[in-house]
Amino acid sequence: MSNYADSSGNGNGVLLRAEHLTKLYPDGQVNALIDVSLEIHRGEYLAVMGPSGSGKSTLLNMLGALDRPTSGETYFEGRPMSHIPNWNRLRAQKIGFVFQSFYLLPVLSAMENVQVPMFESPLPASARARRAVELLEEVGLGHRIHHSPEKLSVGERQRVAIARALANDPVILLADEPTGNLDSKSALGVFDLFASLHRQQGMTIVLITHDDELGRRAERIVRMQDGQIRSDTPSPGPRVAAGTPPCESPVEAPAGLHIRPGVSSHRPKSILPPFAVPDRG
Repeated sequence: MSNYADSSGNGNGVLLRAEHLTKLYPDGQVNALIDVSLEIHRGEYLAVMGPSGSGKSTLLNMLGALDRPTSGETYFEGRPMSHIPNWNRLRAQKIGFVFQSFYLLPVLSAMENVQVPMFESPLPASARARRAVELLEEVGLGHRIHHSPEKLSVGERQRVAIARALANDPVILLADEPTGNLDSKSALGVFDLFASLHRQQGMTIVLITHDDELGRRAERIVRMQDGQIRSDTPSPGPRVAAGTPPCESPVEAPAGLHIRPGVSSHRPKSILPPFAVPDRG
């Protein structure tokens, strides 16, 4: 019998695999993760759900090479992460991050914030700016490229953060409570954007959320409690209100969103500068 939590039925290759992960924090002897095993396939849209303190964010940190487990192993594209010498390069070249706090630099415009991950890439300044504008247009913010974060709504700030996460052409997008600071309308817009990225570009997405309705928009739901995976099931899909007519055509991308099927061959060497500050809206 397999030790891996994977009931998706997805036939694509395994992109990320966690094998018997345990994370013990010595200060207080807190077991954040207890023998967690999980497989994530290329092109999959996975939601990880559970109450506060269930281990969701700790698991995401392990999957995203932001922290090391006390025991167990994580494999990225079949390679043990413990054998990868430069995690900074792995994150910069392969992984996009979206956080609850947007971490936009207040002194930079939207276009300049999106360029941050490209500062150490071989792209010239003109190409970085052009790429940033393209990404902002893709998330529906082509008309706000010169605005500073303080002149953007919280929903727009999160869209800038998503555009920045896509700047390195990641193979996977990891989102930790990305709508925690947003109102319901803005939150739905962000989740529509994720759905479009997944549907149109085949982006692999792992989403941490406590919102059941939003989590149901993923293909697969993993539920955690007390540092362990309690269930792993296909998503039943969003609930439809009584009287709502059935959808007869695919859901369209949010207004202004035009995801390009191609990706750039240039990859940066960093994600966020150390002086990036959280934005609580």
